Amino acid sequence: GVELFEKTVGIVGLGKIGVLVAQRLAAFGMNVIAYDPYVQAGRAAQMGVRLASLDELLAASDFISVHLPKTPETIGLIGDEQLHKVKPEVIIVNAARGGIVDEQALYSALKEGRVAGAGLDVFASEPCTDSPLFEFENVVVTPHLGASTDEAQEKAGIAVAKSVRLALSGELVPDAVNVQGGVIAEDVRPGIALTEKLGRIFTALAGGVAQQLDVEVRGEITQYDVKVLELAALKGVFADVVEDNVSYVNAPLLAAERGLEVRLVTDHDSPEHRNLITLRGTLADGAQVSVAGTLVGVRQSERLVEIDGFDVEIELAAHLAFLTYEDRPGAVGQIGRILGDADVNIAGMQVSRDRKGGKALVALSVDSKIAAPVLDEITAAVQAATARSVDVED
Repeated sequence: GVELFEKTVGIVGLGKIGVLVAQRLAAFGMNVIAYDPYVQAGRAAQMGVRLASLDELLAASDFISVHLPKTPETIGLIGDEQLHKVKPEVIIVNAARGGIVDEQALYSALKEGRVAGAGLDVFASEPCTDSPLFEFENVVVTPHLGASTDEAQEKAGIAVAKSVRLALSGELVPDAVNVQGGVIAEDVRPGIALTEKLGRIFTALAGGVAQQLDVEVRGEITQYDVKVLELAALKGVFADVVEDNVSYVNAPLLAAERGLEVRLVTDHDSPEHRNLITLRGTLADGAQVSVAGTLVGVRQSERLVEIDGFDVEIELAAHLAFLTYEDRPGAVGQIGRILGDADVNIAGMQVSRDRKGGKALVALSVDSKIAAPVLDEITAAVQAATARSVDVED
């Protein structure tokens, strides 16, 4: 046999399973390289993995482990041409899907001594009861039993139960086949709830459904697939508009039915925040509405940082209100007095203005809902141009 220590392993497919395999093999002191055209180099580097082209991986690897789904693009990915590029001492393991490694090409490579050995848990035709590959002592085969342990079956049942519970409550089911996007990275998950809340705030500010919406994602998380944040934004946008339950599955359909054009915009550059999520839209009358938020600190606290071009810094709460008016003395005091008389406690307040005596915006987080008559009284008292309240948590 041979040691794993200081050998090079090539991981073909750096998805969820490929990442787990890479982590485990790195613990043996292996040099880990990977081929995956959908993973950015920065993300791979964080895991101690160097991305390589498929040809480079084939030529450099002492071991090759396949972790890809079976698609028209991956069938026969490692065939006769590729197996002429490997080291003669290479060992190839395929426990992903049959057909990704061409079995006839592998047979020829083993027969001619161009491959030292193989481990196969999957085959092009299953169950596989007869194969020329069975004649080799340097080939280990199992009948697609990789996940057939008591523990794995129990975990699969628990995972299904959790997914069903999420689906029945209208929440995101990350592994659902009819949800757009791919695997959700752990670094992206905290932004899902924030983006949904931004969607609800956007709709409250707009006073209805916009005609066009950009979901702008900036910062470090753009190295991952952030498609789910577009879905979260749409879910929030329609949460207070339609009577039916809004989910990550039907939100894009609701947008299409109402003529809302949505676009996901990503940019790794984020000068002021580590990550920034902005919803920017155009209304039927041509007016522009924007709202932006970020996550702060170890606890990933949700912060609202921009409203229609006004810079703010206020922690998101269940109940919020926004007012615009002409800047003048006494307005903030009037707002506080009216809310106090209505027994509504202010948790946070920030005033932002474009210039002294110009247009001002007040952003409020409060401990309880602001009743419509109370909001009307505030509007009249400060002669507000706009006044909106929104409850971002049901």
